[in-house]
Amino acid sequence: MKTHRTRGPRRRAKAGAAGVAAPSERELRRVLTFWPLVFYGLGVIVGAGIYVAIGAVIERAGSAAPMSFLLAGVAAGVTGLCYAELASRFPEAAGAVSYVRHGFGSDRLALITGVALTVAVVVAAASIARGSVHYLAALLPLSAPLLMTLLISGFTLIAVVGVGTSVGLAATLGALEIAGLLAAAAAGFLAAPEYHLRGILPSDLAGWHGALAGAFIAFFAFIGFESLANLAEEVTDPQRTLPRAILGAIGASIALYVMVATAAVLAHRPAGNPLLGLFDGTGASLFALVAGIAVANGVLVEIIMLARLFYGMARGGQLPAILGQVDTRTQTPILATFLAGAIVLITALSIPFEHLLVLTNTITLTVFALVDLALWRVQRRDRLSGQQIMVPRLVPLLAAAMSMVLIGLEFLI
Repeated sequence: MKTHRTRGPRRRAKAGAAGVAAPSERELRRVLTFWPLVFYGLGVIVGAGIYVAIGAVIERAGSAAPMSFLLAGVAAGVTGLCYAELASRFPEAAGAVSYVRHGFGSDRLALITGVALTVAVVVAAASIARGSVHYLAALLPLSAPLLMTLLISGFTLIAVVGVGTSVGLAATLGALEIAGLLAAAAAGFLAAPEYHLRGILPSDLAGWHGALAGAFIAFFAFIGFESLANLAEEVTDPQRTLPRAILGAIGASIALYVMVATAAVLAHRPAGNPLLGLFDGTGASLFALVAGIAVANGVLVEIIMLARLFYGMARGGQLPAILGQVDTRTQTPILATFLAGAIVLITALSIPFEHLLVLTNTITLTVFALVDLALWRVQRRDRLSGQQIMVPRLVPLLAAAMSMVLIGLEFLI
């Protein structure tokens, strides 16, 4: 039986005099530990999430918006459990592409997954860039296309420098994002004329209709936890660290989202930009700056994820080998990173924002369902070894079903 302590198609240099393997120039550098990963994950989840999507969720769900975020968080958490086990079994940069290949034994299905995931990540990054412009335009007298061009180009250059620098910056900005959300929650609770929570828990069919419709958009707020899996070849002790980081980031984001959404609906702010509406004067300008930086952080994380996806697929023979080359100085896939940034920029400049949200969710939920079913097949076929974790056998099927239900709700409700 094959062992699951897989490191992917990586090449090890011969041991030196001390008998310690030296990293090859084609390998990524293992420098990431638990806490930077958690804040990195929170950075993309939060930045790509509530700052961008809360207005659309409130428009659909009204006062039941916190329930929408809770339902979406549960769906994300169940799939997060599947990613956690798969990341411990197969710590490879290709992430979902690798999981589908291992689960279904099909290179063609893995390639289709890679294409779908590429589209989803590109569209998510483009939607995040457009979302950040809503905040930055209040501070900078520049056109939206110019702001997006400067933003995406700048973060692409940062992603080239090195994963330690990129993830460190993303983690720092993630802490700033969390601080902004805590400030918004405090402002909302202080501005609330009363604390009646009856509308948050729907009491009739119409209320649940709105909550479920809002849950589809709210799911966008949790996209990003899967990007941690694409850093597997740059994580120290990935079989233990990655699963804990994935689940920690999802759990913290659920708590933040429900709290902030509750504060926003209690304060009765307009759905268009409810978080910015919680502040006045200087406070509004300061929050716009924090929110603009917070949302923009998601662009950096998505570019890093897309570059690693290209790298992993190139190393697996599914993309041109040139995209799998790693620079000897920065030890990052430079060509893959520039390609990722260019695709994101073109998409951000050409597709309307609301279409981006729906398209991102539909593709991502489909990929998640495939990954969930891949784990179900792996669990039936292979035993655990080493430090790998295992979730209950029912979880992958439940996760796949929840992903497909969310897609169905969007088109049926």
